[in-house]
Amino acid sequence: MRATTVRALSIGAAALIAAAGGATIALAQSQQQTPKGWSYELRNGQRVPKGNRVTSPDGSWREEARQGNCVTVKERSATGEYKETRECEGTAKPQ
Repeated sequence: MRATTVRALSIGAAALIAAAGGATIALAQSQQQTPKGWSYELRNGQRVPKGNRVTSPDGSWREEARQGNCVTVKERSATGEYKETRECEGTAKPQ
């Protein structure tokens, strides 16, 4: 009887450890960062072009991202105002 209890507890502990290990691996894969120097980042398994971001000392920034013939410019001022503009083949469209 005692051997059966010990065996059942060890099987339960092994299953618990295996489940925790699987959850840790899944969490690590979902938080994976794209290496520096790559021109894109991975979001939901898709390649998304990285923008060239320039940050000023006052906290404002400007980012340009290219997709084909279009350039998306994202700007944020030091006061928190956000502006996004998309230019395709010489035309500008605010978004």
